[in-house]
Amino acid sequence: MTKNTIITIGRQFGSGGHEIGELLAKKLGIPFYDRNLVKMAAEELHITEEQAELEDEKKLMSIVSNYNLAMGGYNDFMANAEFYAPVGRDLYAVQSAIIKKLAQKGSCVIVGRCADYVLKDYPGCINVFICASKEDRKNRVMDKYHLSERKAAEKMKKIDRERKYYYETYSGKEWGSIQSHQILMNSSLLGKEKIVEYLVALYKEQQEE
Repeated sequence: MTKNTIITIGRQFGSGGHEIGELLAKKLGIPFYDRNLVKMAAEELHITEEQAELEDEKKLMSIVSNYNLAMGGYNDFMANAEFYAPVGRDLYAVQSAIIKKLAQKGSCVIVGRCADYVLKDYPGCINVFICASKEDRKNRVMDKYHLSERKAAEKMKKIDRERKYYYETYSGKEWGSIQSHQILMNSSLLGKEKIVEYLVALYKEQQEE
């Protein structure tokens, strides 16, 4: 008997997680959701996609960057997160509701947006986190965005910090740790094709259970 199987993918910036998710969905013939979740949420909230982008995975880190940590430090900031980050919670709530509806609708691949945490009680969920060596990530970012080595390193650091704060604020779990994700996969060691091959096999196995 077939059932809905949802594969959620967390990823370090530059690890190829988006490409892996896209290729995986294509091979399995199931929907792929990433930035289009932002568009769906924007429509629900009756705001522009550009406004939603500002509130997405990058919002909390923007608040952190504008907060004077010298006044109280990171721990004080996190203790007062309810005060500093109320704006993005509507978007998070709407995206979470959309993710749950998509999981009920059918099998799919979802990248980012705390999808693993949102679907933590869903039995048909496979949670994956993709990482890679710093050098491979940097080279990929340089090639994709046509950046210098220094600019690529800065972009990696910035976006990974944004993703970490977003994930840990809403889930209360450590981003990228084995305690938070069922499977950690290194695209530098395995390659994107091998990772996709493994996840296809895992998906088919779960469908047959």
